[in-house]
Amino acid sequence: MAYIASDAVKQSLEIFQKFDADTQLALLWYGYLDIKEQLQPAPANSAEAMGSVAYDRVKLLSQDEQLQAQRDIAKGTDSPFSREYSALSSSGKLELWLLLAKGIESGEIISVPDDYELPSETDEFVEQIKALDFEQRLNFTRSAVDKMGFSPAT
Repeated sequence: MAYIASDAVKQSLEIFQKFDADTQLALLWYGYLDIKEQLQPAPANSAEAMGSVAYDRVKLLSQDEQLQAQRDIAKGTDSPFSREYSALSSSGKLELWLLLAKGIESGEIISVPDDYELPSETDEFVEQIKALDFEQRLNFTRSAVDKMGFSPAT
C-alpha cells in the first residue's frame, strides 16, 4: 500500500525519532488510545497475517521479555524479534503494533505503567500530533513503525 507523508507528518516523525524507546512506545500507546474508535478493520491479507504471527510470538514471552522485544524493535537493536520485525511489510508492521495495543488492553501484553507520565519535552510533539487529521495520524503511525526494527544500515 502506498502512502504519502505530508510535511507535518514528516516533521512529527523527525521529532518522534529523537525520543528514547520507552517514550516512543508510550506515545504509540497513547496515540492508539486516541484514535482506536475511528479505526476500521481492513480485510486480512498475507502481509498482515505475518504481523499476527509476530504478535503470537511476543505474547508468549514474560512481561519483561515482551517489553524488551518492543524496546529492541523501537531502538533497531540486533535481536531476533527486531530482525523478524524488519522482514515484515509496512502493513505487517502496522498490524503488529495494533495487535500489541489490543493486547495491552486485554492484558496479554505488558502495559505502560498507570503512573507513567510522558516527559515534558513531548508536550509540543503531542500538540503537533493532535493537530493532524485522522488520515495524517495513520500516516504518521505507519511511517514511525515502518522505520523501526533492525537494519544493518541502522
